[in-house]
Amino acid sequence: MRKLYSLDTINCEFPNPCDAARDGLIAFGGDLSPRRLISAYSQGIFPWYSPGEPILWWSPDPRLILFPHKLNVSKSLRKRIRKKNFHVTMDCAFESVIQECANIRVENGTGTWITEEMIQAYMELYDLGFAHSVETWFDNELAGGLYGVSLGHAFFGESMFFRKTDASKIAMVALTAFVKTFDFDFIDCQLSTSHLVSMGAEDISRGAFLELLGQSLQHESLRGRWVFDDQITKGFP
Repeated sequence: MRKLYSLDTINCEFPNPCDAARDGLIAFGGDLSPRRLISAYSQGIFPWYSPGEPILWWSPDPRLILFPHKLNVSKSLRKRIRKKNFHVTMDCAFESVIQECANIRVENGTGTWITEEMIQAYMELYDLGFAHSVETWFDNELAGGLYGVSLGHAFFGESMFFRKTDASKIAMVALTAFVKTFDFDFIDCQLSTSHLVSMGAEDISRGAFLELLGQSLQHESLRGRWVFDDQITKGFP
């Protein structure tokens, strides 16, 4: 039985993620300050908990990641993108995206870990230039999107949503085109889902993930507002 570590609200250090149980739970407690969140992501750890629980910190094994050059875009999705019914932006509606990621889970009756505390925490990271969103628009309305955290040449995906078919997948394709342009090493998808696997994401061991992460963090972070411009669309199907 692996030990579950208790964190205080002063020291932002985390235990070695390799000490986590196989499901990835490594610690509880602490806070969601920008300093702690950046420390967590840089060690392959992320927060995930339900309302009423203490903050729980995870580093799962295996880890689902997407290498940008391995992105798989289905014929039907490629066709939908080429119709140009959707418009993609970045960092233009971060708060709306994260709120919609929470709303859609509540509407579906599954509950959400994206509490007001979490929203405020990631809004702070957004203001500091570490968190980013991708927005997919249809008829000038937000139809889907995703958000996450960027450190070094790694993007840590947190959540996505859609109101129109394929809107979140289009956001994922746009994100992949963007990070590929800037030579990112991978997109962290955290836990395996069928639709991400269908897009080319794959499971790797925690050890392999941490090794890749260490290499990615040797690069300078691409902070500030991201823009999905004409240069990026060249890599967009």
